[in-house]
Amino acid sequence: TSMKRLVLAVVVFCLAFTLGMVRPAFAAGDADLGSKIFAANCAVCHIGGGNNLNPQKTLQKEALVANKIDSVEAIIYQVTKGKGVMPAFSGRLSAADIENVATYVLSTAEKGWKK
Repeated sequence: TSMKRLVLAVVVFCLAFTLGMVRPAFAAGDADLGSKIFAANCAVCHIGGGNNLNPQKTLQKEALVANKIDSVEAIIYQVTKGKGVMPAFSGRLSAADIENVATYVLSTAEKGWKK
């Protein structure tokens, strides 16, 4: 009755709220689209997961971990804001494009870049 409805409503609300707070390990970016964006915007410096300007800061998994850029969120931040000689892409790429690139970079690093 009304008490059961109230309890059910509270349970449903709590469940919806809790599930809404959970983020997957990988963002919802599209790695296939990200690979195209990467090829057009990033590969000139980062071909094959390398770094033509600073060999210590590659996109290899070990380097991403060492430089604390080993999550989609951290890669999104780096690509958006830039750092050092890396330009900021916030004005050049959309947020969705940056998320797609970040998803591609992390998923490719996890598998191992092919040279």
